[in-house]
Formats: sequence, structure tokens, C-alpha cells
Amino acid sequence: MSDSLFDRRQFKTEQFGKVAVVMGGWSAEREVSLMSGQQIFEALSSAGVDAHAVDAGRDIATVLTRGGFDRAFLILHGRGGEDGTVQGALELAGLPYTGTGVLGSALCMDKWRSKALVSLHGVATPQAKRVQTLQEAEQAAQDIGYPVVVKPTLEGSSIGVTMVNYSQQIASAFDEARRYGPVLVEQRMTGREVTAAIVGRTALPLVSMQGADEFYDYKAKYLSDDTQYQCPVDLPDSLTEIIQQRALAAFDALGCRAWARVDFMLDADGQPQFIECNTAPGMTSHSLVPIAAAQAGVEFDTLCLQILSDTLSLAELAA
Repeated sequence: MSDSLFDRRQFKTEQFGKVAVVMGGWSAEREVSLMSGQQIFEALSSAGVDAHAVDAGRDIATVLTRGGFDRAFLILHGRGGEDGTVQGALELAGLPYTGTGVLGSALCMDKWRSKALVSLHGVATPQAKRVQTLQEAEQAAQDIGYPVVVKPTLEGSSIGVTMVNYSQQIASAFDEARRYGPVLVEQRMTGREVTAAIVGRTALPLVSMQGADEFYDYKAKYLSDDTQYQCPVDLPDSLTEIIQQRALAAFDALGCRAWARVDFMLDADGQPQFIECNTAPGMTSHSLVPIAAAQAGVEFDTLCLQILSDTLSLAELAA
């Protein structure tokens, strides 16, 4: 870990100007985004940044331009905010923003396409099929073999996700996922879930998590106090390094920038399998990126400043 990379003293908060912490939005993950955004807003404000909390509507580019903002910390989760839509609007407005750009955001939001792309770059990922009908879902589950995971292709935070062990469960799982658009039927991994946060070009310590129920769902991620976290993870150093290397490989293959969280699950042989990449991961009190940063000795406000600093040009950094 590079001390200078995460050294709060390198940041001159006046360089950031007027900063919009863009949160909320209109996706199914709105409430989580509001929680993340509030944490970031408070951290930046306490660090001396002229930060303003902005609840995003579809006119967000106009609001930020007319409001005289110099840059935006995007902490929108899900469709409309994490899929390249808002990023494209801010590109047209000429307003710097945190995180991954239009193409990378769109690719990471689409689990089916992101899995296909990282696999071309040598990153293993569970077998999966994108389906449109219940009949296709039933056939996909049969071809892949139970147990499977049925999930929306274009959602996050485990929204609409169901663990399916038997064929009798597939119809209700498909109906739940289909509420959010195209559906992915994916081979279910039996090992632990492990996540790697990337900030800049640095892979932070791995985090493993286990919900009180069958899997690490929305409740376990954001609401429950029973969720168990392990950081650092008790894996062999060689495997930890492999996971971090594959996280960076996925980060690069998908065109990510500045920061992201790459999620893996271990298969029956203990090998990491790529699940998804989140370009605006949660920053709540229960979230994984802050946990990893804390393990690395990075305080939350310093983490936020580091992410925001990506919006500064080289000329501004040198000033």
C-alpha cells in the first residue's frame, strides 16, 4: 500500500471548488444511494470541501450546470445513475465526475456482457445464460444444472435475486427477477463470497461476508447487524494475490476508472469466479469498500478525497 496515494495531506480542498454529491435518483437502489451519499457528503464537508448534497432527477446535468458546480461525486446506484446515462449527460455538460465513464459504466451494469468480456481476458466466471421467458429459464437451469442463481441482468444490491435449488422454484424466481428486465440464470457457486475494492490502481485488502440467512442479500448488505465480515480474509497469500490480480484484470477489461468493487465467489475447488463489477459501490456504514479501506489504514474522509481527486486535471494537481 502506497502511503502517498492515500495521504490526506496531499489534498488541497480548495482545489475541488463547489462539489455536488449526487445521490438518490430513480432506480430501485434509491434508498441505498441516499445512505451512501449522506455518508460521503458529511465526510467531504468535515474535510473542508464545499460539498452540497444533490438528489438527482432526470434534469441533473442542468441542475449542476446552473448551480455553478465545479465537479460531481457520483454515488448513484443502479440504472439511470450507474449505467452510463448520467455519465453521458455530464460529459455533454463538460462537468468532471468521479468514477468510470460512459462505456465502462454501461458494461458493468450489464452482468451478462461484463461476464462475457472478462472471460475473454482470462478471468473465470460461472456459466450463465440470459433468458427472456420462463421456458428459456427452465431450459437454462436444466442445461447448467441445479443449484442456480436467478437474477436481473441490470440491477444491483441483490435486488430480485433468488437462490434456486430445485426446478419447482424456478417459476417464482423468474417472475421476481423479470420485474426488473432481462434475466440471468447463473451457475451457483458453493464457496464463500469475496470482494476486492480497487482505488486508483491499488487493490485494497479483501473482504469476505456472510449474511445470517442463505445468502448476502439486500437486508444483509444494508440493514442487518447480524452480517459477519472478515477483513483481512483468512485465505492463503497466494490466493489473495490471485483474486486481487483478477480484480484488476476485470477492472481494466471493463474500462473502469478511479474506483470500483469487484465481486467473486469461490467454487467447489476454492478458485475465484467473477460475479460482477460495481462502479459506484455502496459507501454506507455496512459497506465493503470502507471496511477494506479501514483495514488498509485509510480513514473514510481520506478515501472520499482520494476518489474525488480523480476529477482533477494534472494541471490542477500540480497547482
